[in-house]
Amino acid sequence: MFDSEIGGEKVRMRDTQGRRIFLATAGTALAAMLAWRFRRPFSAPASATPNWPQEVWVVEFSDAGERGKTIRVPKVLKTDDQWRQQLSRSVFSITRQADTEIAYSGQYWDLHDPGIFRCICCGNALFSSDTKFDSGTGWPSFWAPIASENVRQLNDTSFGMERTAVSCTECDAHLGHVFDDGPPPTHRRYCMNSASLKFIARPARTNLSG
Repeated sequence: MFDSEIGGEKVRMRDTQGRRIFLATAGTALAAMLAWRFRRPFSAPASATPNWPQEVWVVEFSDAGERGKTIRVPKVLKTDDQWRQQLSRSVFSITRQADTEIAYSGQYWDLHDPGIFRCICCGNALFSSDTKFDSGTGWPSFWAPIASENVRQLNDTSFGMERTAVSCTECDAHLGHVFDDGPPPTHRRYCMNSASLKFIARPARTNLSG
């Protein structure tokens, strides 16, 4: 009887321990899934969000930075596989999955040439060198977009922080974040990823005099 009771107790202990391991494993897996989901709360591909607008308003700009018409254009909707075919792995990670490049690693943080910055994914005009400034952060920074219509702002609560993310209106590419510590006249700092941008140098003006 004594041995039987001990054996039964051992079985109950093993069952209890097994349940604890199962619950702990399940809890860890669930936490990991939630952490991954909320790490990028605004990075779902447009093709997975059918309620989003299929057309958007943007302002056209020439490569010389001249403002054109405000037009309504079809929203650029692609699957992740289609974006992967178009973009490099690092650019896809940043623009489509809301990653951030390492400070001072991008090609535009210290660029001072005149021109405009277009979206690397769709070519939408985003920023001008006229509003670019040295923020000392290692990322290209601007005190205003080239047109407010051409960018969107979204609430970003990833990593336990409250921030405002910035994306391209036309294709929803993640660009970076905007902060309230910029210079006059807006006191805004649009802190962008170089990988999200394509710089177009301002064409030299031809001197027709003489």
